[in-house]
Amino acid sequence: MNARQLKWVYLIILALIWGSSFILIKKGLVGLTALQLGSLRILFAAIFLLVIGFKSLAKIPKEKWKYIALTSLFGTFTPAYLFAIAETEIDSSITAILNSLTPLNTLILGAMAFGINFKKSQVWGVFIGLIGSLLLVFNGAINHPEQNYYYAILVIVASVCYAINVNLLKKYLHDLSPLSITTGNFAFLLFPTLLILFFSGFFDVIHVDAVQHSVLFIMILGVVGTGIANILFFKLIQMSSPVFATSVTYLIPIVAFFWGLLDNEMLTSVQFFGAFIILIGVYLSAKKSNN
Repeated sequence: MNARQLKWVYLIILALIWGSSFILIKKGLVGLTALQLGSLRILFAAIFLLVIGFKSLAKIPKEKWKYIALTSLFGTFTPAYLFAIAETEIDSSITAILNSLTPLNTLILGAMAFGINFKKSQVWGVFIGLIGSLLLVFNGAINHPEQNYYYAILVIVASVCYAINVNLLKKYLHDLSPLSITTGNFAFLLFPTLLILFFSGFFDVIHVDAVQHSVLFIMILGVVGTGIANILFFKLIQMSSPVFATSVTYLIPIVAFFWGLLDNEMLTSVQFFGAFIILIGVYLSAKKSNN
């Protein structure tokens, strides 16, 4: 399988994994607070990655650790908590939709702050995908007026964090292995996350059945949805362009919607149409990319 085909395989796998992450967060919040959920998500991923990738830390040059620290902050730490807090008020499917702003933010930040050039077709793809996302958002707001959409700001901030992360990875860490980057990220976050978990009151309620049940969902989220997915994502960034890699966030809402249907979240005909437009945007964002 050549690189052009392989990047699409990675994109689809990531869409399936991350599209399932939002329903796992929703299930995790049944017994956990947002701070507890975000902390456990990072810790489970960190334990898994340190087991399989500890030796890879030695391959990270000393001068690269500052970028490892920055990418851990923008790519994992901050979004993990923001998404958990947002889903206390917004449906999992709506959160996934708002996350699809990431490619647009990646394009803007890449051009303005990182000097990265993009093809005209990628720009069109981003904006077409954004139109599809807006259709989904507005239709969701009409059908769910009881939700507090101020919390949507948290998801938008998280998407900006992801955009910063992707551009940092492409510009400064492109020569490191995905396993080294991912393991380095979570090794850096281990202590502060443990500290937050300790003061969150988690160990006072760990014996509660609902808490233990939620922890199982977050264990899956941490190992598969964060640990394994990040390795695949960093590989995808290295073998393609930042815009193409982040276009996975246009496919994520489609997967999240189908999970939402199983959990009694409504999917309308307008939202189906928006999902179709999103797919066109993803195709155009990669069609004429040199990467």
